[in-house]
Amino acid sequence: MKTLLTLGLLIMSAPVLAGQAQNDAEIPRNVWDQPSLEGVWNFSSNVPMQRSRRFGDREFMTNEEVAELRARLAAADAASDQAVPQRQGGPGGYNDFWVESAGITEHFRTSHVVYPTNGRLPARVDGVDSIAGGLGDDVPGQRPVRFSVGGISKDGPEDRGLSERCIVGFNAGPPFVPSLYNNNVQIVQNRDHVVILTEMIHDARVVPIADRPPLDEAIGLWSGSARGYWDGETLVVETRNFNGLTKSFSAFGTSSDKVLTERFTRIDPITVNYEWTVEDPATFTDKITAIVPMTKVAGELHEYACHEGNYGMENILAGARMEELEGR
Repeated sequence: MKTLLTLGLLIMSAPVLAGQAQNDAEIPRNVWDQPSLEGVWNFSSNVPMQRSRRFGDREFMTNEEVAELRARLAAADAASDQAVPQRQGGPGGYNDFWVESAGITEHFRTSHVVYPTNGRLPARVDGVDSIAGGLGDDVPGQRPVRFSVGGISKDGPEDRGLSERCIVGFNAGPPFVPSLYNNNVQIVQNRDHVVILTEMIHDARVVPIADRPPLDEAIGLWSGSARGYWDGETLVVETRNFNGLTKSFSAFGTSSDKVLTERFTRIDPITVNYEWTVEDPATFTDKITAIVPMTKVAGELHEYACHEGNYGMENILAGARMEELEGR
């Protein structure tokens, strides 16, 4: 059923985009005459982060490629109605049958990454750590675990991914990275501050909009320390002081030297253009820039209560102890 949802929203996106193409759309403003970013926004997407090599430097799909995509999704949906697909290695996720990955306002991009121009991550610095988790078997590795999903062992909670430990959401970043579900963020705005509240693990980043000195380099935070300013009609948020206990980006490196620049531009009443750039010379040989459209949601965020009785963690560890008792 997940492909059907993806296909339906992908098809519905075409008329929405037609309305967004108008250049005379009135941008809502607040009482301080700033472009209003207030509200709940969805950044779901079925566009891959990295571009398939067959597209080269092309950012957008052709009409023929869109038609081919629709046909492929329809065929996959018909096949998946028979049973929930099983993964190789491990039981997979209990909720593998339900995803919310279709972008509502996609321009049929070939990738979210727009720089490097081939739409792919740049080369890594020699010797940079590379390890990614997932819903399959545990992967070899040592503590600290810097990836979000999966783990390296089941000896204790420290061996599990950051989202399983209810520390960092698997799509919240920063930067936001569209994933299986809960791709929602709420922005609260006044003259001097913006609060960016992600649904996953309900992390709130308080961004001062003022000329304030940076945080001491010795202080590291899970989501970094952010400072914001207005560049014309765009809110720019620069974030430093990541604690090094997360990846730089994707499966690579650590966040110790990462600098993140996010640009929020409201381009019409229902769309914010979210563009981010990761600069980390300790991990990548070049910067990474991506564009992820965000669409206004007529609703509220509901609490993602990961910390309230994280029985998933308890069950993972208890299951491992039973296997040990049974000699498996």
